[in-house]
Amino acid sequence: MCPQCNAVFHRGRWQWGETPAGAHETLCPACHRIADGVPAGILTLSGDFLAGHHDEIVHLLRNVEEREKTEHPLKRIMDISEHDGDMVVNFTDPHLARGAGEVAHHAYQGDLDYHYQAGETLLRVTWRR
Repeated sequence: MCPQCNAVFHRGRWQWGETPAGAHETLCPACHRIADGVPAGILTLSGDFLAGHHDEIVHLLRNVEEREKTEHPLKRIMDISEHDGDMVVNFTDPHLARGAGEVAHHAYQGDLDYHYQAGETLLRVTWRR
């Protein structure tokens, strides 16, 4: 079991549930990424629309995380920061970064792009409006 988030490794995957008696404690991959500061996905949101809808967009992204995290404990937002008017969201899972970008695009339109670096597993998603 993970001592930080209490996820349990059972039947080959991390999940939420009862911790068996005598379970070995080790950081789950998501808590390990958070501790190391190494995201698996990065979503950068930018544009004039962002400034006027900042709190609404953060709420939307947090809802996406909560929905996914309910079934998949390794899918989490690591942090949200601001850089030169852009919002940068780091994720523990590349699929969550992609999904969050798609939800923003579906809700607010704009331009959405995905970019994998050659030889890396990091997904960079950009949304602009």
